Amino acid sequence: MNEQRSALQQHATYRIFAQSGVGMSLPESPHGDDQQVRCNVELKARLPSLDDARTIAARLATSRLPDQQQVDTYFHCREGRLKLREIRGGPAQLIAYHRPNTSDAKASHYYLIDVPDPAAMLAGLTAVLGVLVRVAKHREIYLHKNVRIHLDNVEQLGTFLEFEAVLEHAGQQDQGQAVVNRLQSQFAIPPSRLLTSSYSDMLLDVH
Repeated sequence: MNEQRSALQQHATYRIFAQSGVGMSLPESPHGDDQQVRCNVELKARLPSLDDARTIAARLATSRLPDQQQVDTYFHCREGRLKLREIRGGPAQLIAYHRPNTSDAKASHYYLIDVPDPAAMLAGLTAVLGVLVRVAKHREIYLHKNVRIHLDNVEQLGTFLEFEAVLEHAGQQDQGQAVVNRLQSQFAIPPSRLLTSSYSDMLLDVH
């Protein structure tokens, strides 16, 4: 089991580097390409205050996870986005993803790799790819069925609400979009507050 997990992680790591433009050959996946690709349906909105959203999230939540202080380091890459996520007191992950810049609920296809030595990974990717931008935020996490409700306070940007409907497979995108759209109504989020871009893009615009 550990050898199988290691092989899968190695394949996904090679794929992430290949997508990022680093010259590494991509081996065959032990279980085919689809084993590594995950899919969420996401929606993000700017909020003037988290207080009202926090009340609604607490009412809808089936459970709540501990708050997280996250730092996402984005790297230059050829396709999509590549970031190293470090969580204070928690594990680190390398995340490569493709997500369209549209304001409506949209699919995000991504790879996740656990990083036991984030300092070494940060140094290596910085040397090879270069840092694009860093995003630091405090995140509150509420769970509503298969949806993660994030209340974010992002340094230099402000406060935001994000929905992530975690799908078992990409064929559930319509179902995920329906759930996210319903939550948008329950939180009374007007279209004018919806975001098209990521926090990283917004910070780059600020700078």
